[in-house]
Amino acid sequence: MRVTAVATGSPRGRARLRRAGVAATCVALLATLAACTSEDDQPPLSPDPVPAPRAEDQLTLAVWGSAIEVATYERLMAEYSARSDTSEVEVVAFADREEAMDAIEAGEVRPDVFMASRRDLSRLREDGRTIPVDELLDERFVEFGDGYARDALLAFSADQRLQCMPFEVSPTVVYYNKDLVDFERMRERGLDAPTSPNRWSFEQFREAAEFATRPRRGTKGVHVDPSLAGLAPFVYAGGGDLFADGEPPTSLAFSEESTREALERTLALLRSGPLTLSDSQLERASALEWFRRGKLAMITGDRSWVPGLRVTQGLEFDVMPIPTIEETATTGELIGFCLARRPVSLSGAADLLVHLISDDVVRPLTRSGSLVPANQQVALSEDFLQPGRLPESATVFTDSVDDMVIPPLLDSWGPLQRAVDELVASLVTAPGVLDLETVTAEIDLASQLVLAPDPVVGEDGEPVEEPQD
Repeated sequence: MRVTAVATGSPRGRARLRRAGVAATCVALLATLAACTSEDDQPPLSPDPVPAPRAEDQLTLAVWGSAIEVATYERLMAEYSARSDTSEVEVVAFADREEAMDAIEAGEVRPDVFMASRRDLSRLREDGRTIPVDELLDERFVEFGDGYARDALLAFSADQRLQCMPFEVSPTVVYYNKDLVDFERMRERGLDAPTSPNRWSFEQFREAAEFATRPRRGTKGVHVDPSLAGLAPFVYAGGGDLFADGEPPTSLAFSEESTREALERTLALLRSGPLTLSDSQLERASALEWFRRGKLAMITGDRSWVPGLRVTQGLEFDVMPIPTIEETATTGELIGFCLARRPVSLSGAADLLVHLISDDVVRPLTRSGSLVPANQQVALSEDFLQPGRLPESATVFTDSVDDMVIPPLLDSWGPLQRAVDELVASLVTAPGVLDLETVTAEIDLASQLVLAPDPVVGEDGEPVEEPQD
C-alpha cells in the first residue's frame, strides 16, 4: 500500500574526499572524468509503456520510510514547491524498499527522482531507469569537501560515473538492554566487559550474553538473524569473505577456510540453546518484539529501530559495534537518490536532487531518529547525536560507517537470498551436530546457480544465446 501526497504551490577505507565539485570528485575517485561513459553508452531503456504526459513543473518524488519520515518529506516538499517558481512536487511514499521497487518496475509510478538502495543499483542501470548525476550536480556547484565518505560515493558509482547521490549510510550494530547487560556490574564480578562504547571483543560479547541469560526471569542473551544478511557482519569481522574472488563474483565464499573459521566462532555462540531464543519463542513473536519486552538482551539491527524503541515503555537500551573477532567490520544499508532516465524536466529534477541533499532537508529528516545521514557534517551534529536521548552511544553508528564492507554490485540480490537463506539458516537452527563443511559447500553451490548459471551449449560445445521472449 502506498501513500500519495501532493505538495502544491508557486569497504572499508577511511580516506575522506578533499573539497571539490562532483565531477572533480569523480576524477579523484574514478580515474578521469574524460573517460566517463557518455549518455549514448547508457543501458537501453526498459520496454515499459511511455507514461502519460505531465507538465514540466509537475515532478514526482518516490520515497519510503516510517510515518514520521514520510510526513517530513511531505512537509519539506510542500515548502519547496511554495518557494519554487518552476516546480510542483508530488510525494509518492511506500512502506519499504521492496514495495517501491515493485511499483517502479511495474510502471505503477513514474518518479522523476526516487530513493533507491545500493543493492538495486545494478538492476536499475540494467533496466535503463537512471542517469548519472555527477555532471548535473557539478553544474549546480555542489561541493563535498569532507562532507561525504569516499566509500559512500564509490558505492553509488559505476562506469566511472556517480550514478546516484548517497543519502543514508546505516551500519549494522548491536542493540543491548542496559538492565540485562550491565557492564559495570560485570566488571565488579570479575567478568570481562568492555571499557569503551566503541569497541569490544567477541569474547566480551559472549560474556555479556551469558551474563544476561537468566532462566528464572526468562531472559535470553542474544539473537542474530540466521540469514545471509544477518551473518555477514560476523563473517567479515572474523576475517572471512562473503563472496569468492571475481568481478562480478560467481559464488559465495562460505566454504573457504577463512569464512568457515569465522563461522565456527560465531556459531559456537549462536547455536547455544540456553543463550538464544528458541524456535517456539520466535513463532510466538519476533526477536525485536522479545527485545522490546525486555526478555532479549542483545540483537543486531540498524538505526531505523531507534524511534520505535524510544517509545517502548520501560526499555533502557544502548548500542555497541559488531564485536571484533579478527577484524573490526560490519555491513549495512546504503540508500541514495537517483534521477530517472526520462524525467519530465531534467533541470527541474536535478534542482530537486540538489535540494534533497541540502541541510534544509537532511537535518529535519535526521532529527526523526531513524537514519544515519551520508552527509557527515550532519551525522556529527546534534541533529543526529541527540544528546539526552537514547541511545546514549549514538557515535557507534557514525564510527561503524568507516568499518562497513561494501559488497559488489549485483543484479540478483533477491534471487541470491532466496536461494541460500534456508541453508544459511540451518547453520544456526539445525539440531544436533553441524556438518559445517558440507553445509557451507551446499551454500556456495546454491549461490553459483544464481550468480553463474550454466550457459546453454550447442552441438559444437560453444555457448549459445537463449531466445528472448
